[in-house]
Amino acid sequence: MKTDGLKIAYLAPEIPALSATFVTSEILQLEKLGFKVLPVSVHRPGVLARGPGEDELAGRTQYLYATQNAALLRESILLFLTAPGRFTATMLMALGDACSTGLKFHTRLGLLYRFMAAGKLARMLKHAGCRHLHAHFAHIPADLAMYAARLAGISFSFTCHANDLFQRGWLLRQKVERARFTVTISDYNRKFLAQQGAAQKKIHVIHCGVDCSRFLPDFSERNIAVPRVGTLGRLVEKKGVDVLLRACALLKARDIPFHLEIAGDGPDRHMLEALSAKLGLASSVEFLGGLTHTGVADWMKGLTLFTLACRKDSSGDMDGIPVVLMEAMAGGTAVVSTRITGIPELITNGRAGLLAAPNNAEDLARVIGQVLTDAPLRDRFRHAAVERVADEFNLAKSVDMLSQLFREALS
Repeated sequence: MKTDGLKIAYLAPEIPALSATFVTSEILQLEKLGFKVLPVSVHRPGVLARGPGEDELAGRTQYLYATQNAALLRESILLFLTAPGRFTATMLMALGDACSTGLKFHTRLGLLYRFMAAGKLARMLKHAGCRHLHAHFAHIPADLAMYAARLAGISFSFTCHANDLFQRGWLLRQKVERARFTVTISDYNRKFLAQQGAAQKKIHVIHCGVDCSRFLPDFSERNIAVPRVGTLGRLVEKKGVDVLLRACALLKARDIPFHLEIAGDGPDRHMLEALSAKLGLASSVEFLGGLTHTGVADWMKGLTLFTLACRKDSSGDMDGIPVVLMEAMAGGTAVVSTRITGIPELITNGRAGLLAAPNNAEDLARVIGQVLTDAPLRDRFRHAAVERVADEFNLAKSVDMLSQLFREALS
């Protein structure tokens, strides 16, 4: 089926956001395949992703929550007047969802608000001639998508990742049942959804992919006196940066040289800086702050090792398969992470990198030390990592699989 003229809408929390560049990359790749995409962002991005493609996308993105509540109510009234049966059926669905056993009061109110906001989204979809709506994340965007699609009389689908399942995964069984199809990023997530009662036949595992052309591998030997270890991410509990700092203190006690560069920012930064000083690591650890999306690849290529100490946080939130790990691997940087959620599906332990037990500084220090002190092992990991990403986590291949699902939905 030709993709020319097939118009779909994409909905995500923030487009184009530095924190979710995989959404932007997916949209742009779909458009290369001939799809016409209407980008809709729930909010205006806090930090924009910048670049020629991102700047152009930002200029045509529509923002759903930029509308006053009174205007949203008017949109709902207009929908009721033009399609009273469909509006009433969708409203009853939303009320039933809000009354579902076990939902917290603020979640119930949120669902009703999103039903009202879905009226505006439905009118956007109808005005643009969209035949299908795809949402990224199974929480708020999927709420909006399932109500707006029904109001507009079109199909919808959604991709689920991590926080939207493990911490804010309400109505997952119902959303999978109502969607034309559901995509998730790992087999771990597929099994999690099945445990929530979701129909497995409607769930497709498609790994998030990276644009390998942006991360051309560099296999030159990085012989420097002090190996550079890097980590990148929002400085929050689930990233385990405090565990990484404690692991580095163990490395220092064992006279294994390193210099740790922590890229990213977040609410835990001051605590982590204080912990670094307390552990006597001030001269060995550098907090870089946020990096631009375009600067990440060059920074990674200067590293001896990239590591993420992912873990489950006190609220139950966890990472899925962090894209930043794929980016490091695609660029030919050795990687170390933890055995949690879908990460072992990316890093085949002992072949494309090493995995430690989550929340375990001793085990993390062991695997980091093993990679830093064994150059031939590091080199094998780098080559295997590039091959792994190219084969299974390649943006072009991932989007091609997704496009087949869209074609089927639109046929």
